[in-house]
Amino acid sequence: MKEYEALFDKAIQRWGVSAQLLMVLEEMSELQKEILKNINRGKDNLDAIIDETADVEIMLAQLKHIYQIQKQVEERIPVKLAKVRARLED
Repeated sequence: MKEYEALFDKAIQRWGVSAQLLMVLEEMSELQKEILKNINRGKDNLDAIIDETADVEIMLAQLKHIYQIQKQVEERIPVKLAKVRARLED
């Protein structure tokens, strides 16, 4: 989401770093709530899950922008996936 960095900067200027970091948590919580509704209540809420997933991905991109950790996260993903692969092969 490198093309949105200017937008992230504007949001950070407007609302502040702390508010945006809290928004990351809020959006993750909203996604969690929709997943729980889907599993526990059998609710047909795929549209809400899609919307909340998009919100979480946007806020995670902003989180990486705030901390300037995009590259480190990208480098860590293959390491984490290798661990999953190893667990699946056991």
